[in-house]
Amino acid sequence: MTTSAAGGVSTTRSTAVAGRRAKTSASLVFVIPVFNEEENLPRLLAEFEARPSLIGDGSRVILVDDGSRDRTPEIVAGYAGPVPLELVQLDRNRGPGAAFRAGFDAALADVADDGFVVTLEGDTTSDLDALPEMLECAVAGADLVVASWRMVNVSRRRRMLSAGAGFMVRHALGLDAHTVSSFFRVYRVSALRAASDRYGSVLIEEEGFACAAELLAKLSRMGMRIDEVPVRLDWTRRAGKSKMPVAATILGYWRMLLRARAAGEPASG
Repeated sequence: MTTSAAGGVSTTRSTAVAGRRAKTSASLVFVIPVFNEEENLPRLLAEFEARPSLIGDGSRVILVDDGSRDRTPEIVAGYAGPVPLELVQLDRNRGPGAAFRAGFDAALADVADDGFVVTLEGDTTSDLDALPEMLECAVAGADLVVASWRMVNVSRRRRMLSAGAGFMVRHALGLDAHTVSSFFRVYRVSALRAASDRYGSVLIEEEGFACAAELLAKLSRMGMRIDEVPVRLDWTRRAGKSKMPVAATILGYWRMLLRARAAGEPASG
C-alpha cells in the first residue's frame, strides 16, 4: 500500500493501483463516496468481483471515506482481492459534495480525456448490471449519462418528496432531466475536466446531497449532452437506512437556486 496526505485528505492506493499510475489512459474510473458502510461495503466489492469486465487495464475504484465512524476505512485498507482500490479519506464527515470533490481530484489527476468517470452510491442500490447500457450512451457521444430511477420497494413518502424536489429543481433551472438526485452516473472525462476548468473550486459548492443536482445544472449550462437510462432503484438491496437527510437536502436545493439567481445564470439547455 502507498499513502499520501494533504489538506485534510489522505489517499491510500493498493499496490496494483500504484503500479499502474504511469498509464496515460483509464477506461473506467469509479468514484464512490462512502460513509459508515461497513455492512454494505463487502457486498459492493463482491459485485465488482463478479463483473471483472468492468475493471479493465488502467481502471480503478476510488472509495472516498467521508469521515466514517465505523470500520469502513479498515475494510477498504485491508482488502486484498482483485479489484484495484484507492482509498481517499476526509478528516471528518463533510457530506457527499466534499467527497465527490476529493474523488474527482484523484480521478482527474492522471486519466486521459477519452476515459470515463463512473459515480455511484456506496450502499449497493446502484445496479451495476445497468452500467453497460449507460456506457453505450457515453461511447455514442453523451457527455453525462444519468440513471433515471424507477423506484421499487421505496416508501410512498420518499417517492413524493423525491418527485416534489425534482420538479422544483427541474423547472427552476430549466433542466430537461427526469432524475436530478441520482449519484449513479457516467461522466466523459473530457466533459468533467472542462467543467472543472470553467468552474474551478466552485464546481461543487453544495456539501450535501444537493450536489448531484448542482453538477447536473452546471454541465447542462455548458451545453453538455446529457442522456438518461432507466434503472431500478431497489432499497431492499441496501443494509441499513438511507444516509440522505431530506430536509437538509431540500434546503440545499434552495441555496443552489438562490445562488444561480444571484449570479444571473441563464437556465440550462
